[in-house]
Amino acid sequence: MAQAVAEKLGLETPDCGILSFAGGPEIDFSKPIAKSARFAMRDRSAMVFQRHDLFPRMTVIENVSEGPVRVQRVPKARATAEESALLDRVGLAEKRDAYPFQLSVGQQQRVGIVRALALRPDLLLFDEPTSALDPELVGEVLQDIRELADEGWTMVVVTHEPQFARQAADEVLFLDGGVVVERGATGDIFTKPAEECTRRFLDRILRPLD
Repeated sequence: MAQAVAEKLGLETPDCGILSFAGGPEIDFSKPIAKSARFAMRDRSAMVFQRHDLFPRMTVIENVSEGPVRVQRVPKARATAEESALLDRVGLAEKRDAYPFQLSVGQQQRVGIVRALALRPDLLLFDEPTSALDPELVGEVLQDIRELADEGWTMVVVTHEPQFARQAADEVLFLDGGVVVERGATGDIFTKPAEECTRRFLDRILRPLD
């Protein structure tokens, strides 16, 4: 499995479908894909993982500057200065020299967000960014993501937090059993869903919170 992933230069490869982003070249997953196309798409995106996945033997500043320095060839001094500013914006400037085990889980996840931002991607990907957090820490991370949305970052967020999606998303895709059941503007999905399974979900999960 590890070898297959390495050969494909990606975490997962769809069986079919077409992927395009912001005028870039389309990738048709039903056909053989050139490495150059994979690299081009990968280099324009960055991912925040479900369990942050920081390098345990690196300090916070080393974690967030590793990508710019090693992959983008940014001079280390410049990367350190820029990423220190990013840490400051999420309230973690004083943790720059700490190791992951010295941070709370919420702080580790916020470092994961900064690590993705450090690559200055066109597209930010979030895989259930609050699923590993205690309830009292969820709000801190969601607030950081809301602020990124307000600043105009393009993001795809997989989440089971309907109130968060309602507040931060421009467009919502509702999935059931791995299939996109409904897609539309946030206001439409949450106020007048077209599909019965979407209505049932919202009645069960969201309506009691209104």
